[in-house]
Amino acid sequence: MRDALDVLKERGFFKQCTDEEGLRAKLAEGPQKFYIGVDPTGPSMHIGHLVPIYASAHLQKAGHQPIILMGGGTARIGDPSGKTEMRKMISYEQIAENIEAQKPQLAKLIDFEGTDAMLANNADWLAPLNYIDFLRDIGRHFSVNRMLTFEAYKQRLEKGLSFIEFNYQLLQSYDFLELYRREGCVLQIGGDDQWGNIVAGMELIRRTEGAETYGLTFPLIARSDGKKMGKTEKGALFLNPEMTPVYDFYQYWRNVPDADVERFFLTFTFLPVEECKALGAAEGSAINASKERLAYEVTKLLHGEEEAIKAREAAKAAFVGGGDKSGMPSCEIPQADFEAGINILDLFARTELCASKSEARRLVQQGGARVNDAKIDDVDALIGADAIQEGEVMLKAGKKRFFRVVVTS
Repeated sequence: MRDALDVLKERGFFKQCTDEEGLRAKLAEGPQKFYIGVDPTGPSMHIGHLVPIYASAHLQKAGHQPIILMGGGTARIGDPSGKTEMRKMISYEQIAENIEAQKPQLAKLIDFEGTDAMLANNADWLAPLNYIDFLRDIGRHFSVNRMLTFEAYKQRLEKGLSFIEFNYQLLQSYDFLELYRREGCVLQIGGDDQWGNIVAGMELIRRTEGAETYGLTFPLIARSDGKKMGKTEKGALFLNPEMTPVYDFYQYWRNVPDADVERFFLTFTFLPVEECKALGAAEGSAINASKERLAYEVTKLLHGEEEAIKAREAAKAAFVGGGDKSGMPSCEIPQADFEAGINILDLFARTELCASKSEARRLVQQGGARVNDAKIDDVDALIGADAIQEGEVMLKAGKKRFFRVVVTS
């Protein structure tokens, strides 16, 4: 069995560990159960959510047994960790729908078929809780003074921390206790913003069960250019193709900073470490080939090989000519509209390139709007039928965003 901690360390999934020597010895004993919590407050996971899932996949490949815990109970109040404001409450029905939508996304990285991997929901034990009994049996083990030393609460105290959020640490700690009791789970992993919650869960198990468990966190991923990881001009980089088209997903990875290529290969693919390092060490034009490989590998993992190939071919068609354009973001506009003449602002606002005419106006005024590679700098320009080439009109916003308008009769 491979040394799981060494794998996590060399790929960048290691920030803090409550007892590295003890955990290493425990993992060496044989397959161990560990868990990661998943927040179902949205209808789709985004790339930032996946870092713990990738870490879980590496642990699974090393022979250990993941428990993916959907927060059907904790999502009803929201985790204050890493947040500056209280989350909006969402209905129980919406939480259930979100869980169902996220399950197939998790299965892209975690092997649930014919393995010991589990998908659990903490609503199973949190929803039936009696509040008085919970305070008596669980709450008595928590010190308010100690809770307030954790960074998640210290940050929120500046803007106001609600009582309902203050309870979150107790509930996550109880999750660890329940999974220890039910499944013999001995390890919780998560992003470094979860350190306080993980430690609190371990202490609860120690006090109530007299047992030793472990916690492991990894760095929160950030881009070298200072931009938030997984953030695009349109928002988060979602796995749901209706929220983030596969072409846009592919292009995100194709355009990451050179300095991030090696790290993102290590984090978001399962290619061998030495290959990741070699691809990341490329210079000049070769680094662009590495970025194309990164985009292809990540898109293949999370959207499938067929979609990855379509996105790659669409990118080639947009940037170097040739290739299959079918994977490029597109919409249909009747030929009659072009024959009548479409204002440049209206045209861009009818696509995904601009959310509004005012955004389109800024794009044109700043010199970033192109039609069939011809720069348009007049906000009153009309795009007519003469712009139609082989049944389509190609639009470009800035240097890297393309859109295909298919002209219908």
